[in-house]
Amino acid sequence: MLLHIHPDNPNSRHIKTVVDCLLSGGIIIYPTDTIYGLGCDIFQPKAVERIARIKQIDPSKAQLSFICNDLSNLSKYCKATDTPLYRLLKHYLPGPYTFILPASKLVPKILQNKKSTIGLRIPANNIASTIVAELGHPILSASLPGDMVEEYTDPDIMYENFKNQVDIVIHGGNGGMIPSTVVDCTKEPYELIRLGAGEWETG
Repeated sequence: MLLHIHPDNPNSRHIKTVVDCLLSGGIIIYPTDTIYGLGCDIFQPKAVERIARIKQIDPSKAQLSFICNDLSNLSKYCKATDTPLYRLLKHYLPGPYTFILPASKLVPKILQNKKSTIGLRIPANNIASTIVAELGHPILSASLPGDMVEEYTDPDIMYENFKNQVDIVIHGGNGGMIPSTVVDCTKEPYELIRLGAGEWETG
């Protein structure tokens, strides 16, 4: 299904359609403040496996992120973060950043990697944050496979490419071309893994 959702005022009926899909183990392609992502409910192991198959990766080795709508989920899925780190996250989020943090035991087993880390994302995107708020817990996010820019920026092309592999492609306007900036906060000093859409000053 190709579902048009207004980027500024998401229709509550459409959001409910997406949330019901996620709760029943469905997979979506949805907009963020950077590039479009593949998403599913973190508590649906079969959906996680489906995303891993699309990406041709092992879930426990994948670079998968949790999309949250605010920092309230932080203490649940990440081990206690100290005050300076919390301040840093609060400063940069919502925004085009992924912060790698130590995972807590509440992270579903299928998603526990050997490093015991998760990527935390709070996109400055109304559609993504409304979906997560309505769902009540994070969604898993993975980047879309594709070599050509159009393959992960144009929802119509994404729908043509993935309509047999995902349940809903959300059309929320064209996506960006630059992924999020990734920062590893599991050690000090924090390490810039990838410079993306978000500016980052080291030092």
